[in-house]
Amino acid sequence: MATHDGQHSPGSSSFRGDKKAIARLPSNDSADSDALRLAALGYDQSMERKFSVWSLLGVGFSLTNSWFGLSSALVTGINSGGTALVIYGVILVACVSSCVAISLSELASAMPSAGGQYYWAHELAPKKYKNLASYFVGWFSWAGSIFTSASVALGLGLAVVGCYQLSHPDYVIDTYHVFAAYQCINAVAAIFNCYGRFLPRIATTFLYISLISFATILITIPSVTPAHQPASFVFATFINNTGYSQNGLAFIVGLIGTNWPFACLDSATHLAEEVPRPERNIPIAICGTVAIGFTTAWFFAVAMFFSLYGSIEDLTNTPTSTPILALFASALTGRRGQIAGAIVLESMILTTGMGCMIASHTWQSRLVWSFARDGGVPGHKYLAHIDRKLDVPLRAHLVSCALVAVVGCLYLGSYTAFNSMVTACIVLLYLSYAVPVGCLVFHYGRSNLKHGPFWLGKIGLFANIVLLAWTLFTLVMYSFPYTMPVTAGNMNYVSVVYAVVTVIVVVDWFARGRKAYGMKEMEREERRASVGSVTHTQNPMGVQGVMA
Repeated sequence: MATHDGQHSPGSSSFRGDKKAIARLPSNDSADSDALRLAALGYDQSMERKFSVWSLLGVGFSLTNSWFGLSSALVTGINSGGTALVIYGVILVACVSSCVAISLSELASAMPSAGGQYYWAHELAPKKYKNLASYFVGWFSWAGSIFTSASVALGLGLAVVGCYQLSHPDYVIDTYHVFAAYQCINAVAAIFNCYGRFLPRIATTFLYISLISFATILITIPSVTPAHQPASFVFATFINNTGYSQNGLAFIVGLIGTNWPFACLDSATHLAEEVPRPERNIPIAICGTVAIGFTTAWFFAVAMFFSLYGSIEDLTNTPTSTPILALFASALTGRRGQIAGAIVLESMILTTGMGCMIASHTWQSRLVWSFARDGGVPGHKYLAHIDRKLDVPLRAHLVSCALVAVVGCLYLGSYTAFNSMVTACIVLLYLSYAVPVGCLVFHYGRSNLKHGPFWLGKIGLFANIVLLAWTLFTLVMYSFPYTMPVTAGNMNYVSVVYAVVTVIVVVDWFARGRKAYGMKEMEREERRASVGSVTHTQNPMGVQGVMA
């Protein structure tokens, strides 16, 4: 039931026998159909539907931003498979991501809620395990979003310090300087997300910035490089510097670098209550993100490798710690203003990356806010608050940003441990997708789901199976050490990250969550019955008719 400040008591959402709330249901016209659909799911309309499909795509693509992500993770692929790994790895991961996008789009179209995958898990899981499954999915999603923001902030921090190193060759990059840049970037992105009414415009602006920056770099670097690499180098160079004797295993380890730029595809789903006609617009944003992401990432990788002037070792051993910056500098060799030109091009990537960071904050704040209104996190009553003037879940946003700042402190202790969280963000998000999709396929049944406008039938089933198989694959294979032989300094600690997150969730479940986390079936059915009686009077077709 909604309180005066916009909070929802745990488990009751909005309509727990609240006659006043039912009376506030909107009339059934085109402007109110989205609120009616949301009411049928058990929630009040808490924020304005200010995002258009284009600005929603801006958030989705700005966060995923595959060509930017690939530029940041370039060194991982080069060491674990060379140019071949990056070129063909992008194709492989894009195909898998298309299946992920289809799976998420089908569920978002059927049940457009800001809760996204944790809400779907509750609706589709066996009755006995609904709350527990939903609870774990909510936590995995939130943890994945925090780790994603941390990884983006670190990539940008390294790029900032790398630019300074390029212009000051005697400077040796210090961990504390990267840490300071990390915290500044996190803080600046946090400020942008404090003003909800400006977010659609910000998202659209950064979408244009990303595409313009991509086009500028794609044209400039191949044009100015002193020499071009042959096609055999770009498409057939395999390098194994991992220490693994099997090249196939090295290729799999390197896939982490190409998988990261296609993570976070659920971001648009958590804006379901801020966009009109979410059952149609969210699938457009998710699938559009993958399509644009693959196109930009693949052509970017091909163009950059053709334009490499020098050797791959020059990139992996660059004192800037930013391989793409070193590539820009080498391509401008012999040109007047070589260093300045490289920094200008890198600044375009940095600006694009800031859009990614801002979108990541938007995503994580909506995720934890929606989870909090159902009692999913400690302090849920506090975090479920919406600031009406700013039109954002300000408390949830600031707490999430604070956690990103805390996670950044781990970089001071161990760069390897921090990298493990980057891997964890990929796999935890896949797990959060796999639970509701697995419940849909193996328990609830796809034929029993009242699907929305986006529904692909047998193609959707194939996409579901691919998502489940890929999740299992990444859970196992992405836990392998990055290099051999294994030492304390190069160990992949992602299994430890999984264990820590799981322990936190289990402890909170038994200490607080199983009582506070509401989403009880009987109460939800009561709310649906109450809403259904009103909507039937206002619309003989019922709530489902609103989506037709």
